[in-house]
Amino acid sequence: MAQPFELPDFYLPHPATLNPHLEPTREHTRGWAREMGMLEGSGIWELQDLEDHDYALLCAYTHPDCDSSALDLVTDWYVWVFFFDDHFLETFKRSLDRRGGQAYLDRLPLFMPMDLSDGFPEPTNPVEAGLADLWARTVPHMSLDWRARFRESTEHLLNESIWELSNIDQGRVANPVEYIEMRRKVGGAPWSAGLVEFAAQAEIPARVAGSRPLRVLRDTFSDGVHLRNDLFSYQREVGDEGELSNGVLVLETFLDYTTQQAADAVNELLTSRLHQFENTFFTELPPLFTEHALTPDEIARVLAYAKGLQDWQSGGHEWHMRSSRYMNDHANQRTSAFSMVPVGLGTSAAEIGRFLDPAALRSFTHVPYQDVPPYQVPEMYLPFAPALSPHLASARRNSAAWAREMGYLDVLPDVVDSGVWSDRQIAAYDLALCSAGLDPDATPAELDLSAEWLIWGTYGDDWFPIGYGHPADVPAARACVDRLARFLTLSPAEPVPTPVTALERGLADLWPRTTDPMPPRARKAFRDAVNVMLDSWVWEIANVAEHRIPDPVDYIEMRRHTFGSDLTMSLARFANQRTVPDEVFRSGTIEALEHAAADYACLINDLFSYRKEVQYEGEIHNAVLVVQSFLNCDFPHALRVVSDLQTSRMRQFEHLIAHELPQLCEDHRLDAAQRAELEDYVQDLRNWLSGIYVWHRDVGRYRDSELEYQPAAHHRRLATAAAAGPVTAFRIPVPSGLGTSAVRIAALG
Repeated sequence: MAQPFELPDFYLPHPATLNPHLEPTREHTRGWAREMGMLEGSGIWELQDLEDHDYALLCAYTHPDCDSSALDLVTDWYVWVFFFDDHFLETFKRSLDRRGGQAYLDRLPLFMPMDLSDGFPEPTNPVEAGLADLWARTVPHMSLDWRARFRESTEHLLNESIWELSNIDQGRVANPVEYIEMRRKVGGAPWSAGLVEFAAQAEIPARVAGSRPLRVLRDTFSDGVHLRNDLFSYQREVGDEGELSNGVLVLETFLDYTTQQAADAVNELLTSRLHQFENTFFTELPPLFTEHALTPDEIARVLAYAKGLQDWQSGGHEWHMRSSRYMNDHANQRTSAFSMVPVGLGTSAAEIGRFLDPAALRSFTHVPYQDVPPYQVPEMYLPFAPALSPHLASARRNSAAWAREMGYLDVLPDVVDSGVWSDRQIAAYDLALCSAGLDPDATPAELDLSAEWLIWGTYGDDWFPIGYGHPADVPAARACVDRLARFLTLSPAEPVPTPVTALERGLADLWPRTTDPMPPRARKAFRDAVNVMLDSWVWEIANVAEHRIPDPVDYIEMRRHTFGSDLTMSLARFANQRTVPDEVFRSGTIEALEHAAADYACLINDLFSYRKEVQYEGEIHNAVLVVQSFLNCDFPHALRVVSDLQTSRMRQFEHLIAHELPQLCEDHRLDAAQRAELEDYVQDLRNWLSGIYVWHRDVGRYRDSELEYQPAAHHRRLATAAAAGPVTAFRIPVPSGLGTSAVRIAALG
């Protein structure tokens, strides 16, 4: 059978090497697979299948430096996971047996006890037998923190097979954002990253395991592995198995591309994710080491982990080129050739092809403050009716008075970041209108508080790039955020600093009024939501410092935070006491629902604000601009792509409510009252979405008549003047001396 497309040229800056223990591991794995019942008589594999797939070769390439015993154990893990994939396919996917598949999956966590003394049930199939054996051989070498993380990634890998089965059953192809997120769980690369920690003896310190840099290294590694696999496995998965979870098919469907065009686009996305890996390694790890005071041994482990991920990436490619499991005829074989340039982390820039590739340079060459002609915002698909609080008028009056009291409308001599807005802005922005839509059933006091939070967040979003983005000053932005975090106490008895900026003054007022009535768990979750938003503002300043348009996946995921989605959704979740179990809100279904809603709302903002941000603010954080850069297309085409993505996220939101939420209720045996609570939360999300839409549609913030009056217009005037000659920077007077560096504001020019 002819290949459906020609494999593209892959970006491979780190040539693979081979573990010298390959042959002994092949011999070991044959015996282990037979002992677990995976070969003759299993109905899934014969010995020749194992020989053809050659998982020992995969692991010898992906773990080139580990010793023989570690290579044996890691290879057994991969034999197990691929056998599980084929076993689940033959037993449940082909027959579309969701109930049987769920029962099968529900037993597997029993074979991953945190304490081995708890023992295992009696295995009933080769998957259970293999998991019990592997768990017992692996976890004694690792900490409880690693065990918990690895167990979670294993459960995700197993459980999300149901998601794939459901999509096959419904004949549904995921949208690109949904696909990337779910593929990380289904595809197993985060699980592979856990085995890298084991094989490389590079367990990540627990206090940084959840940090953004380590998460991005893991996620970019995962996306690279999965997108590469999608290219090699398209023929088998889509043609033979009827699989719908393949990145090439996803882009074929979403972008209306030919198969070859879609394959090339997947390769471009793969390359972008690998560039993001490198960028994170060089720009985000060193500050992380300093911030958390990692010891030399801990730093060495993190660096060894990053090298292990890179070894896996290049080794996985070599295996795909050779395994009979995949489409690899006429593949580019240059990956094993001797390299005349340096290799490894820190040397990829020496690859001349990459250095001269326009696609690799586009994200760094955007010219800011380009004129954007007026355009029609695309019609937006919103399948439910907006509602509005009857207390809007009083919320407008009260929140405007609060803004003036905090210093947001007038320049206060002792408040460094005061006066960014005026009476004109507070009226044109009408943030109380947004609150009235977000929470139409709020009491007058609740609505006032909601409007004040929106004022605080929007003011901060406007002021932060003024204070730290012109020129970009990442350390000062970090210091500002760290100081703001000190106001987010978990107990009313904790001391807080004396506010010295308008942002601090507002947060010091809002925090206790909001969180004092909350139970401790809700208070901590809300603090995390605010901190995530604050950290994302620093991420934006860091991109400005690099003059770098973000990678598209990183942009979408960080945009949820810069927009404050977690913050405002948290307010909705904790508005009332609920009896729905926590695990329901931690489920993949609710997470997907919230992410779909957040992306829809963020794209509302990006579509309405493109001219304001790109022309007047010199902004690089806008989905339309990100798509223009990634696809190398013009503005109208990028606008259509973003609009289509927004619509697809809303349709996914509807799909989750109609098909996956009822199943979630069944799986957790929720009673009628709990189901009603969950429906109330879904209605909160609908209000959240429609309130954000109505606000963008009706306020003056994004209208051409208001753009010259916004703070960002000042930057454009100064940027234009600077192009004509030297400009003396204007600085707002700030406090000086020890303890005041966090409050300084960079030159407005």
